[in-house]
Amino acid sequence: MLNYSSHNLLLKAVILGATLLSSTSAYAEDNNLVKINAIAASPLTKSQVIAQAVVVPGANNMSQVNSVSQLSDVQPNDWAFQSLQYLVERYGCIAGYPNGTYRGNSPMTRYEFAAGLNACLSRVNELIVTGTSDLVTKEDLARLQSLQEEFSPELTTLRGRVDSLEAHTAELEANQFSTTTRLFGEAIFVITNAFQGSVNNSNTVFQDRVRLVLKTSFTGKDTLNTRLSTGNTTTLELPDGTAEGLQTFNLAPSNNNLSVDWLSYYFPIGNKIDAYIGAVNGVFFDFVPTLSPYLDSGTGGSRALTEFASSSPIYRIGGGGGGGINYRFSNKLVLSLGYLAGSHASPQTDRGLFNGQYSALAQLAWNPNNNSGIGLTYVNAYQNRGAIFDLGSGFTLVGTSQANTSFERTITNSYGVEAFYKFSPRFAVNGFFGYTNAKNLAGSGSADIWYYALELAFPDLGKQGNLGGLVVGAEPYRGGNSSPANDLSLHLEGFYKYRLTDNIAITPGVIWITAPGQNDDNKDAVIGTIRTTFLF
Repeated sequence: MLNYSSHNLLLKAVILGATLLSSTSAYAEDNNLVKINAIAASPLTKSQVIAQAVVVPGANNMSQVNSVSQLSDVQPNDWAFQSLQYLVERYGCIAGYPNGTYRGNSPMTRYEFAAGLNACLSRVNELIVTGTSDLVTKEDLARLQSLQEEFSPELTTLRGRVDSLEAHTAELEANQFSTTTRLFGEAIFVITNAFQGSVNNSNTVFQDRVRLVLKTSFTGKDTLNTRLSTGNTTTLELPDGTAEGLQTFNLAPSNNNLSVDWLSYYFPIGNKIDAYIGAVNGVFFDFVPTLSPYLDSGTGGSRALTEFASSSPIYRIGGGGGGGINYRFSNKLVLSLGYLAGSHASPQTDRGLFNGQYSALAQLAWNPNNNSGIGLTYVNAYQNRGAIFDLGSGFTLVGTSQANTSFERTITNSYGVEAFYKFSPRFAVNGFFGYTNAKNLAGSGSADIWYYALELAFPDLGKQGNLGGLVVGAEPYRGGNSSPANDLSLHLEGFYKYRLTDNIAITPGVIWITAPGQNDDNKDAVIGTIRTTFLF
């Protein structure tokens, strides 16, 4: 057992300081190093062993302090105050947590004590070598020797682990892909079919999409994303050319061709601004909060099945090259501004970064707490080719053909409100409402386009990592007396993501589109899907 006599200032000073300094020692490189197989002893607390100056090593979460007054939870009337003060003044080897606390009642093990003792020995040796040996008395050294003998088995074990860790680390460094870049991957296998409502009596198909993302950081705070994609997905054809029910995995190069389909750069500007540059296929939901915390995975394969269910269609008006910022007034209030051009790379007339198709967004998002949020969004856009809701590609992602291709050249003003509320960790409600006014620049006339949805999310349904979802709403449709019909088309979707492992999930689901193409004469479309997603 440890001796808790109050006069052991060496243990108060040197051992504690060294243990805390283990945050900068080899032991600190593995936060769990001293916890593995720590079966030997009953846990102590910092306060109980402060006379020995032992604390739980802070790993990567500790920082040097120069005065005991910097530790907000240590008071002059604490019984260990003088010991802590002694550490700072005599040995300069005490550290605290980043929030300025010491956490004197945190538990520790004998292995953790041994780790601190070993680091303390290094600190004493440093003081001797640097000519400050007068700080280390013979009494101090005698007590250190006694402790070293008592904890010799633990020290030997720890040194062996560190040697193994250093060898393993050296091997990883010698064979690592890059010092600045990490590789992430997603592979999707899908079996899907439109059981009714397809114009070509489609058969059941098996399709795939693979994405590899290289994430590079040059400063530790920035991220350059380079995504390589391939796949053989083909969209199911519904009546009147409608894009309703389009699934997220459908966005992929055809015939398993490989291409760089996303290139973006994120970086901070000061403490309040997060900036974004989209060089290839930039989209607003790359950086703008969509207030759909459980269903939105962008165009990924981890959450909702369809583009419509992921988040409001207002974020899919335009795209391409450009950038934007998020300005944080506070942790609760964020202003987002963005500009993207669909034909940014072309020098031709009516093209380019500023003379061709573009979309400009402004959004104010308020999150009063972690369980709720609301956003107000405005988008001004110009389309001279393709669809309105197209991410700048000309390929329709959501909505009916009447809503997307109202006119040859169009200027649009769109207004949206998005919100969510988490009733509990296992139940949340999302919702959005949007209106777009499209004006004909090639003639006269305008069109009113509407879209809205109510969405229920069930995180961890049946098992941690699972997700259930129910969606009912209307994809973008043209109101008024549009041709050939102006019937209301509804989107209903249900899915259940079952996580087999941390890296594999299977998501069966059904998508039901009533009156596809805004036409009650068209048979309802019912699409069944089984999606398997591999993350690596």
